[in-house]
Amino acid sequence: MKRLLVAALLSSALALPAVAALKQGEKAPDFSTKASLAGKEFQFSLKDALKKGPVVVYFYPSAFTGGCNIEAHTFAENKDKFDAAHTTIIGVSQDSIARLNAFSSDPAYCAGKFPVASDPTGAIAKSFSLTNRDIPKGAKDSRGEEIDHNATERTTFVITPDSKIVATLSSADDKVTPVEHVEKSLEIVAALKK
Repeated sequence: MKRLLVAALLSSALALPAVAALKQGEKAPDFSTKASLAGKEFQFSLKDALKKGPVVVYFYPSAFTGGCNIEAHTFAENKDKFDAAHTTIIGVSQDSIARLNAFSSDPAYCAGKFPVASDPTGAIAKSFSLTNRDIPKGAKDSRGEEIDHNATERTTFVITPDSKIVATLSSADDKVTPVEHVEKSLEIVAALKK
């Protein structure tokens, strides 16, 4: 019963509405932070990634949780299609780099195909005008481990090389599912290529 209560509290905390994410036409804030690709830590820079083409920056509440697992797996399954559109994918959460090393290398999630970045204080999320929420004490991830960080609302930004946001997808405002975040991002970057 206690587990069900914690799960219900976690779900409601992660589903609260967005405040006012940056919108289409606005300039994306630059950021640089620790990230992990296939379990290996490196320094990710949005500015450097944009030199190669568009970037999909997707914020998610926590690694190893329901919708986040689905979203990461769907991005991994579609990585070749994003590559064909010369697009970089970067996931951002408040998870520690140690959690992200495990998440990024796990074949059931990122599968070593794209990086995930750590935003431990939520500063990157705030720069994109996203809301940070407390995760209820005692909440556990899909591995049964306690989640010891706050959550950022699920929001995806598609950014062009000139740092302009061409799309903002929000689960809270637009009721976009984790899979639709991937599908819609892919449609947008494919259209940019044309």
